[in-house]
Amino acid sequence: MSRLDLSKRFIPVRIAVLTVSDSRTVANDTSGDILAGRVEAAGHVLADRAIEPDDAGRIAERLSGWIADPQVDVVVSTGGTGVTGRDVTPEAYARVVEKQIEGFGELFRMLSYQKIGTSTIQSRAIAGVANGTYLFALPGSTGAVKDGWDDILVWQLDSRHSPCNFVELMPRLKEHLAS
Repeated sequence: MSRLDLSKRFIPVRIAVLTVSDSRTVANDTSGDILAGRVEAAGHVLADRAIEPDDAGRIAERLSGWIADPQVDVVVSTGGTGVTGRDVTPEAYARVVEKQIEGFGELFRMLSYQKIGTSTIQSRAIAGVANGTYLFALPGSTGAVKDGWDDILVWQLDSRHSPCNFVELMPRLKEHLAS
């Protein structure tokens, strides 16, 4: 159902990519590589990239830094959204998110169900907004990263997507902070 209004101007956004993993390094961060490649292929700016261990404090600290950085509009993370004891990305997001975007996780799981069936119930993919910055947490598998970007984020982060998109809302995300 996604469509582009080509009469509108494409507005690139600045996206930071975070891989959450105890085992990934720069040399073997396949999901992070896929995500970073898709960000740039879509015409956006890869503002920063990092790898953090499955530690809620470290993840929240990294998110807080990017949320405070005016050169970052969006953060997309991969990993740590499952249900094991080391999967703490949603808990880290909860420390910084001001407003949840429930529809993201719901849509991700609906689309994922069409591909992997009931296994999608193990995903805690989430999204939110903090200090005018969008935050999206995807699972760590390469398939989930591709699905989350290709089926949802590439469209919602395109200013030409209609009938609405996240980019057109960006100027209004900090309205509650202005007094």
